[in-house]
Amino acid sequence: MINKFVLSMAAIRIISGSLEVLAALLMIRLNQVEKALLVNSGLAMVGPFVLLTTTTIGMLGIADKLSFGKMAWVLLGVSFIFFGILKK
Repeated sequence: MINKFVLSMAAIRIISGSLEVLAALLMIRLNQVEKALLVNSGLAMVGPFVLLTTTTIGMLGIADKLSFGKMAWVLLGVSFIFFGILKK
């Protein structure tokens, strides 16, 4: 039986990957750099949300197995990732 947390994480990644492929096909269909950049910008908004969502689900799945200190380290690492992505 598949773990419900793993299934949720995988489902979100499958949906995210499908959006990436659809966006690539849309860029090819539009065949204009300006419009392709708009599509790409939309994907840039989805990526961090997917990362945060799958990480949160994973953390909930192992919450009973990790100490508070280890969870804090993981959350700090994810925070640094977001800081690096969003820093201007």
